[in-house]
Amino acid sequence: MWWLADVQDVHRIEDRLSTLYVEHSHVDRSENAVVLVNRERKIHVPAAMVASLLLGPGTRVTAAAMRLLADSGTAVCWVGDHAVRMYAAGIGLGRGSQILLRQAYLVTRSRERVRVARRMYAMRFPDEDVSELTMQQLRGREGTRVKRLYRQNARRTGVRWIGREYRAGEPYAAGDDVNRMLSAGNSCLYGICHAAVVGVGASPGLGFVHTGSAVSFVLDVADLYKAEYTIPLAFDLVAAGQTSERDARTAFRDKVADGKLMGRAVRDIKDLLLEESAVAEADEDHLDLWDDALGAVPGGVNWAAAYADDDGPEMVGFTGPEVPEP
Repeated sequence: MWWLADVQDVHRIEDRLSTLYVEHSHVDRSENAVVLVNRERKIHVPAAMVASLLLGPGTRVTAAAMRLLADSGTAVCWVGDHAVRMYAAGIGLGRGSQILLRQAYLVTRSRERVRVARRMYAMRFPDEDVSELTMQQLRGREGTRVKRLYRQNARRTGVRWIGREYRAGEPYAAGDDVNRMLSAGNSCLYGICHAAVVGVGASPGLGFVHTGSAVSFVLDVADLYKAEYTIPLAFDLVAAGQTSERDARTAFRDKVADGKLMGRAVRDIKDLLLEESAVAEADEDHLDLWDDALGAVPGGVNWAAAYADDDGPEMVGFTGPEVPEP
């Protein structure tokens, strides 16, 4: 099992292919590879080389494939058409809870939360001192910066820019071509950032700038890279007459094909949440039990004088005929 394996036995999250989207296909297993089968082709994919597998409409997956993905620490997400929406997700590569506990500690203390938010803005304003700015000032500074970026890219490409328009739940229905390309590109960026967040063991919902959403922290992380990836890409596509959602997805895929964005996101998340001395221990699984007086005690130990009788309810199951695994 992946949680019992040594960390070096599986590929590090930053070295993996960030996301693999599958639709209208059968997902099975062949030795240590995931096999994707449809009417047109059959593809073998090493499970340990994929950070997250996105299962779209019309997809069937076998228990053998899911077991391999779990052993490889590959996150599995059930998504909508073209991976626009995520409905459910399985466990990722992160094995320890240190990052999650640290994230919860930081986000529930106002002073620490503001400090992390300032560090996020400092990544976007490398030449400015934001150490004393309030959240209101930081939001104003960020709004001005983004407007300036839109104007600069409009002048660079000659594309007319009116303003950002976005309709919640229908990101591709509002605005002009540039707005639709921005929404399409951002959805791809969110997928990579979501894989990175889950992969290191952090919570997608515990955001520092964004709040109230199940993906608040994903949005926080994605905002670090929009100025470099999705904003100029959207204007370049419209200037070239490429205005379909597929154009945005394929262009973004080509832009991140070198794999550097995933590794960068992982490093940035750890830098934001962890002390420098704790980064090396972030993936360790201590298997402890919490204790209100001692902090933690070893797990895997029966702390009772004798085993208690188990009179709990029986488990109810539904089984079909056994099918041999490949």
